[in-house]
Amino acid sequence: MAEAPQVALADGIEVSDKPVLHSSTSDVSKTKYSLDGVDGGEAGDDIYDQANPSRPGFTRSDQKDMWRMGKVQEFKRNYRPLSALSFATVLAAVWEYLLMANTQGLENGGLAGLFWAYIWNFIGFSFVVLSLAEMSSMAPTTGGQYHWVSEFAPPKYQKFLSYVTGWMSTLSWQAGNASGSFLTGTIVQALLVVNYPDYEPTAWQGTLFVFAMVLVLFIVNIWGAPVWALIQNGLMVLHILFFLVVIIVLWVMAPHQSAKAVFTEFSNEGGWSSMGLSILVGQITAIYSLLGCDATAHIAEEVRDAGRYVPISIFWSYIANGVMAIIFLVTYLFSIESVDDALSDPTGYPFIYVFRTAMSNQGVTALTIIVLLIVIAANISWNASTARQTFAFARDSGLPFSKWIGHVSTTKQLPVNSIILTCVITCLLSLINIGSSTAFNAIISVQIVAIMLTYCISMCCVLYRRVAHPELIPKARWSLGRWGVAVNLIGIVYVTFIFFWSFWPQEVPVTAENFNWAVVLFMGTLIISLIMYVVQGRFVYKGPVTIIKAARVE
Repeated sequence: MAEAPQVALADGIEVSDKPVLHSSTSDVSKTKYSLDGVDGGEAGDDIYDQANPSRPGFTRSDQKDMWRMGKVQEFKRNYRPLSALSFATVLAAVWEYLLMANTQGLENGGLAGLFWAYIWNFIGFSFVVLSLAEMSSMAPTTGGQYHWVSEFAPPKYQKFLSYVTGWMSTLSWQAGNASGSFLTGTIVQALLVVNYPDYEPTAWQGTLFVFAMVLVLFIVNIWGAPVWALIQNGLMVLHILFFLVVIIVLWVMAPHQSAKAVFTEFSNEGGWSSMGLSILVGQITAIYSLLGCDATAHIAEEVRDAGRYVPISIFWSYIANGVMAIIFLVTYLFSIESVDDALSDPTGYPFIYVFRTAMSNQGVTALTIIVLLIVIAANISWNASTARQTFAFARDSGLPFSKWIGHVSTTKQLPVNSIILTCVITCLLSLINIGSSTAFNAIISVQIVAIMLTYCISMCCVLYRRVAHPELIPKARWSLGRWGVAVNLIGIVYVTFIFFWSFWPQEVPVTAENFNWAVVLFMGTLIISLIMYVVQGRFVYKGPVTIIKAARVE
């Protein structure tokens, strides 16, 4: 039998050559398979193989990572390097979300405001993406941010900080999941308005369309999961092909603004005291479109050779989507003949107005449907990532009813209960739409503020570990090297800046109808998480770091 590997000990953690593994409530198959990973090496009767028997798609590096983190392999590793990149690219769908959700940016900032807000946010958020990619290489786990906080925070504070981060991450991903379904449902209503002028959309009908979208998510993620991994590359081809279709149609058929109007003319339709303030409020459009690139981190335990290919998929999907979105945004802004008319379109979506100026109603419907196909695919993948993140936090006893939520079906090798819960939460959040016309603004705002808080805490903790105890930083196969401190610092400054602006309403004077209810949802969840920590969490939640077998494995 091979001896235990040479390791560096984490603060206060005793490392044994007989790993104590942390699993959900399901049994793990003991069937032996041969390794087929890129690292090669024969499956041996060593410490890694004892902890997690080898199986198809489970590389030697995956075995080492799972052993180091004290986790049991419960999912199938269906995602190969290219399909992992495709998954992240399609899920983020930056140009599609920028097309469908740009009302806030046009209202506060106008053509030029929306363009420049996207540019500076694309640059600023890239430092966050770099930090997340490196952390996902250090610890490729479905848990993501709350795990990284637990592992890198000072031991005295790790339990509390990781617990709050887990709750905020769960809130953000659940809100993001709901926002995608909300967009899809209400855009279907917009198409009905285009084709049936007498149709008057109502909030409750929009909510029913959201329920229909959730049903699709549920069916695909429960029964279609194995196939879904196989078709990601095809979906990425469609993502690129439909991008070309949309921009070519707008280049050739839409009326065009002048370059001066697109790049230098700003507008303040929200009634703010200055143009600069209006642009900062409206940048939520750009921020929202850029979220989701770290989704692959939450399916890390389903990606082959995750320590190498999860960070690659996070970073390069962000770059590819970001560049495509710049090309699209310039094309789109040149095609908006009148910002006021776009904002007052009866469908409620400015892009429908733009399509109408270029095509007949039939063309508008066809072009919108092809975009919707990618957004629906993104919704399915987003639901999958959200369910995995929620499952992981429950696996570590971070949520109420953790035993049920953290259960993995032994037949499907999926977190079925977490998928069910995620669909139910989406339905509940969509009910907000019935009582408030600004529901979508609130949902995306709470998604942004919650995820920015988790990013900030994660980067602060890894920065602390990098400066105070660099010898205990886990080995990263995708590393920032000597640039790590600077990148982390810039990322922290950026997310703090965005966190502040994400609470603002879209216009003044503020009324009950246009109030940004994100502050209520965020503070409510934060208070609940603090109460849960006092009542339950501090007794049952220990933090992932307590089961980690080593700070690093060479």
